[in-house]
Amino acid sequence: MIGKCLASVFDEIKRSRTSFVQFETEVVVVDNASTDRTREEALKFPNVTVVRENLKGLVYARRAGWVATTGELVANIDADTMVPAGWLSTVMSEFAKDKNLVALSGPYLYYDIPVWKRALVKIFYFLGWLIHLVNHHILHAGAMVQGGNFVLKRAAWDSVGGFDTSISFYGEDTDVAKRIGAVGKVKWTWKLPMYTTGRRLDKEGLVKMSWLYTVNHLSILWTGRPATKHYSDVRIDV
Repeated sequence: MIGKCLASVFDEIKRSRTSFVQFETEVVVVDNASTDRTREEALKFPNVTVVRENLKGLVYARRAGWVATTGELVANIDADTMVPAGWLSTVMSEFAKDKNLVALSGPYLYYDIPVWKRALVKIFYFLGWLIHLVNHHILHAGAMVQGGNFVLKRAAWDSVGGFDTSISFYGEDTDVAKRIGAVGKVKWTWKLPMYTTGRRLDKEGLVKMSWLYTVNHLSILWTGRPATKHYSDVRIDV
């Protein structure tokens, strides 16, 4: 999947440069203890930096990618995603018009699951968004960020200590939103979608996955720690 992901990234960079003349980019792929052809596939693309992180885990990978980049804005996307047209333009526009913005995120669009499941996911997102509005704007207790589809301002994220590697999987995005939200504005927008596979939904089940994300989201907000640590690797044999 890394090839499709990187192709979409470079296609979007090419499209965006017609709007942002001074736009500079760097693309870093984290090989997180992979045993497949991740490195070889990534290096087929010019101007890609591949870094190895032998400590296996989502947050270790995010931290390794962060350290390997130098940009003022750092986009965190996952290898099983595809960037849609207009994604970078939205990112640059949002940060340009609001100097207090430190984090930007949007929803996933699951392209390979049945229509009825996509409808349920949209309902789940809507309920999550309502919780976000209450927590963020009324209780001031955090915000909503979609892991695999978020952009952080470097200075702000560094100022709050960066990625917490004690979090294994669930709740990592809520932790990001909560801590960076203490030093600036976190924005969720429906105008920043990201295509992704529904492989985890299919393996875990929609009800179980929704429950795990919800309980860990609330746990991070109110206790600072995730409610669960165990998670399953979801692989696709090709």
